[in-house]
Amino acid sequence: MKRTAFGVGNIRRGRGIALLLCCLAVALGGCDPFQHDEIFDKTLLSGYWVSGTLHEHYNANGTGYTWDTADDVTEEEAQPFTWTLEGSTLTQIHKMEMGGNVPKTYTVTKLNTTTLAYHDDYGKSYTFTKQ
Repeated sequence: MKRTAFGVGNIRRGRGIALLLCCLAVALGGCDPFQHDEIFDKTLLSGYWVSGTLHEHYNANGTGYTWDTADDVTEEEAQPFTWTLEGSTLTQIHKMEMGGNVPKTYTVTKLNTTTLAYHDDYGKSYTFTKQ
């Protein structure tokens, strides 16, 4: 009888350890300790991009301008901005006519020679085609 009781105790202990390991695996399953932002080539951003009525022009020196024809704004009336692209984070700092700067931050999801796609933190997505 002692031998059976000893075996049952080991089985229970083994089940407890197995249960603990399963719980840890489930809890840590969604974690990626090696998660890295995708890195995009910022030289691909230079140029003229269009998404519907929204137009953006990026210069290689980190400046640019944007206009939206739906707002009855022409390229001559475009709003200037400076931009940086660090990894997948695109930051535009818009220069207001009356003074002041308005920063806008986006996460780039695609950037190649023909397509630029990004979204903001509020769920608004944009897909541009290079002209």
